[in-house]
Amino acid sequence: MPGFIYLGTYQRFGNLSRAIKYRGQRSLALLLGQKMALGVRQAEWGLDGVTAVPTLLQRKITRGYNQAELLAQAAASELGIPYKSVLSRTALDKSQTEKTLLRRLQLSHATFRPASRVKGIWLLVDDVVTTGTTFERARKALLEAGAARVYGAAIAVKSPHDLSRYSL
Repeated sequence: MPGFIYLGTYQRFGNLSRAIKYRGQRSLALLLGQKMALGVRQAEWGLDGVTAVPTLLQRKITRGYNQAELLAQAAASELGIPYKSVLSRTALDKSQTEKTLLRRLQLSHATFRPASRVKGIWLLVDDVVTTGTTFERARKALLEAGAARVYGAAIAVKSPHDLSRYSL
């Protein structure tokens, strides 16, 4: 996907995401967010802001954080660009990890909505991209919030080939 950077495939890097998400290894998010920033800096996207794919409030409360937000904040800090929570997650649903491929692809278009307005070019960060559907729905909401263009970053992608279906 042009305009999307990731550190590696899920097969190789998925354990890092799981360590942050399920084992509380928050310090990894700082390190990996800084690594993402290197790729973003090399891409020379001219960003105005960084945001994260939001998680459901109950997951954030249970976990104590949103792993994508930790990554995005670390990347923003490393890049010297503001981080702003721009989107809210509105659809109450099972975790994507508990869904079949078909159910993941059927994620509601109303899952995310803008929580505030933005301008310019934005980076949208998630921890893992499997089908690309969650990223695409969040990206559309960020465009609705006023972003002129949205680039993406993640720790890992399930199948880099599948990302070609989604255009920026």
